[in-house]
Amino acid sequence: MKDFTVDYFTMTEQDAMEYAKAINLFPEDAELTCKEIGDGNLNYVFKIVNIKNHQSIIIKQAGPVARISDEFKLSPDRNRIESEILGLQYKLAPGFVPKVYNYDPIMNCTVMDDLSNHEIMRTALLKHKKFPLFADHITTFLVNTLLLTSDVVVEHKEKKELVKQFINPELCEITEDLVYTEPFYDCPRNEVFEGSKEFVKEVIWNDKKLVLESAKLKFEFMTNAQSLLHGDLHTGSIFIKKDSTKVIDPEFAFYGPAGYDIGNVIANLIFAYANGKFTIEDKETRDDYINYLITTIKDVINLFTVKFNKTWDEKATERVARYEGFKEYYLDTILRDTAAVAGLELLRRIIGLAKVKDITSIQEREARIRAEKICLTAGKTFILSRQSIKTGADFINVIQSAELSSVKGA
Repeated sequence: MKDFTVDYFTMTEQDAMEYAKAINLFPEDAELTCKEIGDGNLNYVFKIVNIKNHQSIIIKQAGPVARISDEFKLSPDRNRIESEILGLQYKLAPGFVPKVYNYDPIMNCTVMDDLSNHEIMRTALLKHKKFPLFADHITTFLVNTLLLTSDVVVEHKEKKELVKQFINPELCEITEDLVYTEPFYDCPRNEVFEGSKEFVKEVIWNDKKLVLESAKLKFEFMTNAQSLLHGDLHTGSIFIKKDSTKVIDPEFAFYGPAGYDIGNVIANLIFAYANGKFTIEDKETRDDYINYLITTIKDVINLFTVKFNKTWDEKATERVARYEGFKEYYLDTILRDTAAVAGLELLRRIIGLAKVKDITSIQEREARIRAEKICLTAGKTFILSRQSIKTGADFINVIQSAELSSVKGA
């Protein structure tokens, strides 16, 4: 058996089984199987099962470079950040994250609940499944993790200690590059679908006003330590089933603008919307699914607003937060940032290095081009008009206007 107590090394499936036994996660007579199931851009994820009683756990190991590209050199400390934030989120939003059993700073790995009885949300949405409870679940998670980690509620010295605890420069740099910088010029690392490239050049790269706004947003992202963010809250970071929602993979966590997490949720629901529009052939089925997504997007914004106001009234401790009009001002800034980040996410997943299957799985060339134009047009509007986008209906109006624009331009 290898020694897991001295130096870090990237584990194989066999190593992961030996590791699980070495830290007494299973009984001595356990018969273990292991499969590496990580399909993300950064980490190795091992599912280990005791075939005698079907007990199972997940071991997630952080390596020194990203799986997506060895250009990204990463601190394995992100695994420490992930384990600690999952522990905090488990307290703030019980039931909405997996339980963590162990963190190992030598092997840079975390042991947590196996959520195999759930499905990755992006995968489920690609099958056009519906989850009517999702908006209620995710908005409870968002309000509890964002508002309850802010200066509105947390004593200020304690909050500053949390900012120090979750400083995350390497992962933030990836976001600063892939989300806020590279989509706005012809960066060699971008991967633009050939049929969309002229549209991207004309509508995104050549728009000086849009590029200026992206610069403003980048500096707000880097300097606004508002709330403890998940930092990468797309539908690939959510496990789901009909009656349960679990948020995973918070390794990008740091203190930043609260709207960042909400905007990512909205944008990825829009990707699902675009996929449904161009892959579901039966009109009745397509309309039913699109209506579900429209309702879900509206509900995420509107339920967040309702729950935010209620939780503020119940939990705010900062004296000036009680001044008349301040809550409304504060919420407006979050909704503004939500719209902006929804736009940034829509643009970067179409233009940049890290794609989403919702779009890349659209097989018919012209359909994919139209789907991408909808996302790009909506994304640009979300950024430029972010000050006036406040309600669920406002978000839907942007999407539907972009869709009409794509028809006219076809």
